[in-house]
Amino acid sequence: MNDWLSIGKAKRWTGVAQVFGCSLALLCVAAISLMAQSGAMSPYQGEQDGVSAGGNWMVFRSEDKMTGAKKVRFELLANDYFREDQTYKPRVELFCEAGKLKQGEFNPGVRLPPPNRPGFWGQPQLEVEVRIDDYHGYHGWNWLPNQYLSMDKGTIRGLMGAQVFNIAMPTRSGRQIAEFSPTGLNLDMVRSSCDLTAKKPSKD
Repeated sequence: MNDWLSIGKAKRWTGVAQVFGCSLALLCVAAISLMAQSGAMSPYQGEQDGVSAGGNWMVFRSEDKMTGAKKVRFELLANDYFREDQTYKPRVELFCEAGKLKQGEFNPGVRLPPPNRPGFWGQPQLEVEVRIDDYHGYHGWNWLPNQYLSMDKGTIRGLMGAQVFNIAMPTRSGRQIAEFSPTGLNLDMVRSSCDLTAKKPSKD
């Protein structure tokens, strides 16, 4: 009789241990997921890992090794992928240095097609279509050899306070649209780091 009681107690303790083990595993997964959502590893040497800048935005900080100027990079990933690469999302990046906006870039994550128009000074540009909430228009963005497009300041200021931001552009596999959700950006952080404020684009 005592043997049966001992076996029963052992089974109950085994069940308790299994439940505890599963709960612990779930807590670990949740903690890892939360860490992934609240931060992002930087791909650049000398740059701190990113933290949330509000909404879907991340902010990365570094320092110029020679001048000591503070450098800040804001990054917003698209909600979708382009057909050519299902592992790298298109992204908008704002590069600021010494409290001023230095460059705004759109990286589609795929190889750019050749330029399709000249800029005011003859520089190569790619014409894209931009939607900022209920505004949409065409913009010529400077075509950079390292596969980025340099964004105009008006578009950057418009997307900062927008809820919907889409970029349509020609690619080597046809016209594609990168869809972003820019809402929630900490505008005070951008103003102090880049001397930049949000402004809705005018409807011409």
